[in-house]
Amino acid sequence: MLAAIALFFLLREHWAHVSGNWVYLILLLCPLMHLFGHGGHHDGHRSNDTDSEGR
Repeated sequence: MLAAIALFFLLREHWAHVSGNWVYLILLLCPLMHLFGHGGHHDGHRSNDTDSEGR
């Protein structure tokens, strides 16, 4: 919640700079979302050996 409040005030103070560079911010956001967004997808390729232990 603190990060959301900080982001709000940061955008409010620097809106003139942010609004002029939307294209670059979106292009920067795409690879960042790709790198950090696939964190939970790598476990699906392994076999579930823990299920045979009765957990």
